[in-house]
Amino acid sequence: MNTTDLMLLRSPVLGVPHAFTTRRGGVSAGAFAARDGAGLNLDDREDNPANVAENRRRVAEALGYEAAQVARLNQIHGVDIAEAHSAGVQTADALVSRTPGLLLAIGTADCYPILLADEEAGVIGAAHAGWKGTLGQIGARTVEAMTRLGATPATIRAAVGPGICGARYQVSAEVAGQFWAAGMAESVMTVDGSQHLDLAGANRAGLLAAGLLPEHLWVSGRCSTEDDFYSFRRDSGRTGRMWAVIGLPAATGQRA
Repeated sequence: MNTTDLMLLRSPVLGVPHAFTTRRGGVSAGAFAARDGAGLNLDDREDNPANVAENRRRVAEALGYEAAQVARLNQIHGVDIAEAHSAGVQTADALVSRTPGLLLAIGTADCYPILLADEEAGVIGAAHAGWKGTLGQIGARTVEAMTRLGATPATIRAAVGPGICGARYQVSAEVAGQFWAAGMAESVMTVDGSQHLDLAGANRAGLLAAGLLPEHLWVSGRCSTEDDFYSFRRDSGRTGRMWAVIGLPAATGQRA
C-alpha cells in the first residue's frame, strides 16, 4: 500500500497544500482499522507507535512533505493559539504560521477541524473546534491571530472539515444553555425532544462574523460518525484520530 491508497478530502477554496484525512489508507489494526482493511490512525496514545509513524509519513508524503516537517498540538479543548516557526508539538487548540515548508496538523475524532489560508500574505492557520472551542469562537480568534501575521480577513479562505453532525450530537441542557447565553441560539437544535448542537453551522457563522467572505468559505458536510471516519462518540471512546493538515509550499514547491 502507498500514498495513492489514502482517502483524503480537499476543499476547492484552498489553493495551498492541505487535506482532511479519513480512516482509510494506513497500517493500523484492531480498533484503529478501517472497515475494509488497515486504518490511518494518526494518534499514538493507544495504537502501535510504529504504525502511527508510518501513517503520519504517508499523509505528509501525499502532500509533498516529510513527517519531520509537521507542527502539531497537544490539544486541550480551549481557545489558546500558538504560532509555529518549526516542527514539533505545542499545547494549544490552534496553530498559525508564516513559515514555508511547514505542515500544520490538527487531530480530530468528532470535533471540527478548520483550515485557513491567506495566500497573498503567506499566512496559514489550523484550528480544533469542539463545543468549547466553538463556544469560545476559536475560528474567529485564529483569524485574528493570522491578521497579526499580516493576513486580511477578506482574503482568508477557510475550510471546515468533517465533524459530528448536529443530528448525532446530543448535549446536555447546560451545554445548550451556554450557547443560548452566548447569542448562538441558531446552533442549538431539538431532535426528538433532546438538545443537539450544529457545530459546523456555528463555526461557519463565526468565520463570517470575523470578516471572511461567503465565497471563500467551504464546509465539507461530512459527519464523523460515518464509517469513513474515526468517531469518539460512535466508538465509545476507543478510537483513532484523523488529521487536518495545511502548509505553505517551500521554495522548491509542494503540490496543493
